[in-house]
Amino acid sequence: MEMSTVLTDISRKLNRVMLKGFHGFLKRFLIKDCPYRLEKIGSDYGGWVVPTNLIKPDWVCYCAGVGEDITFDLGIIERFSCNVFAFEPTPRAKKYVGKIAVNNKKFHFYQIGLWSKDSIQKFFVPTNPRFVSHSILNLSETQDFFEANCQRLSTIMQNLEHEKIDLLKMDIEGAEHEVLKSLIEDNIDIKVIGVEFEPMSFLKVIISTFKLMSYKYSLVSIDGRNYTFIKTQILNV
Repeated sequence: MEMSTVLTDISRKLNRVMLKGFHGFLKRFLIKDCPYRLEKIGSDYGGWVVPTNLIKPDWVCYCAGVGEDITFDLGIIERFSCNVFAFEPTPRAKKYVGKIAVNNKKFHFYQIGLWSKDSIQKFFVPTNPRFVSHSILNLSETQDFFEANCQRLSTIMQNLEHEKIDLLKMDIEGAEHEVLKSLIEDNIDIKVIGVEFEPMSFLKVIISTFKLMSYKYSLVSIDGRNYTFIKTQILNV
């Protein structure tokens, strides 16, 4: 085994250990009491914890990162009758959606990726060909990739003529840090943000978490890698 591979493996394991400790710190000291009912909607793999008695039928919900599990997206539609706008550039995910949700009038699929700028980006394949998730940041350090159109969140909102987003869920394989930074820069007001933080960089997770807190969001749930934030002023009403 090459030394670079060994060092990469050690780095990843160290990141996971530090993240586990960080999760413990957040759960003990920084997770806020939530006056709303927190429930997990969707499967064990693809589900997310959200404040279910806060969500209304007129909410605009963005779900970035579809893969081959839209149980959360469809669960939101079934339970609250919201419109869900899903974004995923992977061709395999598009085929999956075509089989599962093609006739669902409240599920709107767009084959684009979220990023910090409007551009064509390379999406690198996972190590295991059975996995569907591809990464702009090449988390698996592979050679093969496909190229896809990516847009800044504010651009997508403008194109869809949305003045607001009520719920944003992101499972975008490491791109979450750039997207969070861009939505703060653009001063986009979102009631609930759900984000999966990939364990690639302990420092990036810390920075993004505290950036959201400084942007007046409160952390209300950690479920594995999935964090749920709610706008602090909503909690204080």
